Amino acid sequence: MTRTLYALCGTDRTRPFSPHVWKTKLSLAHKGLGFDVAPVGFTEIPKLEQGATKIVPLLRDGDNLVSDSFDIALYLEETYPDHPALFGCEGGKAAARFVEGWSQMTLHPAIGRIAIMNIHDSLDPVDQAYFRQSREQRFGKSLEATAEAGEADLETFSMKLEPLRHMLKFQPFIGGDGPLFADYIVFGALQWARIVSPHRLLAEGDVVSDWFERCLDLHDGLGRSVTAA
Repeated sequence: MTRTLYALCGTDRTRPFSPHVWKTKLSLAHKGLGFDVAPVGFTEIPKLEQGATKIVPLLRDGDNLVSDSFDIALYLEETYPDHPALFGCEGGKAAARFVEGWSQMTLHPAIGRIAIMNIHDSLDPVDQAYFRQSREQRFGKSLEATAEAGEADLETFSMKLEPLRHMLKFQPFIGGDGPLFADYIVFGALQWARIVSPHRLLAEGDVVSDWFERCLDLHDGLGRSVTAA
């Protein structure tokens, strides 16, 4: 069966950076499922698979098309039950929903402000125009003003990781002794920052940094297949 994962990239098509795509890349690897990556720019997404989605990741698994990283994880869990579990149990799904909410409401906005100009500058011109219009609408200010506000996020970002830091005192992964989809959710956010921004958000020796390094090493070092900015 042919699997294709559509992944958001800038001018350099070898550097997929979407946090949501990274969740899915690690989910597929966790399940032991092979896949090809099809890089796309922002303005190409609505044209994919005859307009099947407005977002990536989009996974084509044989005749099936699934978008949204959480929906893809649920699909993989249901379709490939004999492969390693991504959630562990129903409670694991519920916990992953909480982790997703925390990551997207707390980490993503800060990273978005910190890296906004880095992302813009990595895009093709047609995607730069789209990115500027959409992000200025989202943040209610110019990209440059958003980037300036992001300087404060750099100072406070470590504090946002306190819940994760506390938990990692007791276990090596959010999933316990081994990673689950909840780990890939938070990893995706920090991998996004690692790939697009020269700012280092994790301090050496921090338990979160140690956890992130373990995640980079997972699945034959899949996370390290793209170098840091």
